[in-house]
Amino acid sequence: MATKRSPGLDRIDVKILAELQRNGRSTMQELAMKVGLSPRASLERVRRLEAAGIIAGYRAVIDLTRLSRPINVFAEIILAKHAQRGHVERRLAAIEEVVECWEVTGTTDYLARIMCPDIAAYETLTTQLIDDPNLGISRIVSHVALRPVRRFAGYPESLLSGKPD
Repeated sequence: MATKRSPGLDRIDVKILAELQRNGRSTMQELAMKVGLSPRASLERVRRLEAAGIIAGYRAVIDLTRLSRPINVFAEIILAKHAQRGHVERRLAAIEEVVECWEVTGTTDYLARIMCPDIAAYETLTTQLIDDPNLGISRIVSHVALRPVRRFAGYPESLLSGKPD
């Protein structure tokens, strides 16, 4: 399948992307005022950015602490059998509590962010992963998050242009 080539972005496109990261519910009128365009021109640019796949979607940011008190764990997953990578990745992608997972370099194979209702649920989940001989996971090193210092709030504007400074 051919990948779409991203359209060239100008400084206004970058401003639109930065503003929508801050407030994805901005009206076209509000967005237009912030980027210095008419609402119609802003809408056309947003639609072009969506069609190109640069804007991949919109989400609500949920303050989970108002609903529950889950534990947030960063887990380093180390494989004994690297031939099982595909099986491991499919399994991790299917686990709802694995809210994010990255393949990384170094002595760790994957870094996963796992959110569970409590430590017991986390222990059950990781025990099932380690005990599954089809996965070949040799070890999981857990880092329980205490509190956020800085949460993801969007990509730096300098990266949105797609060009080095």
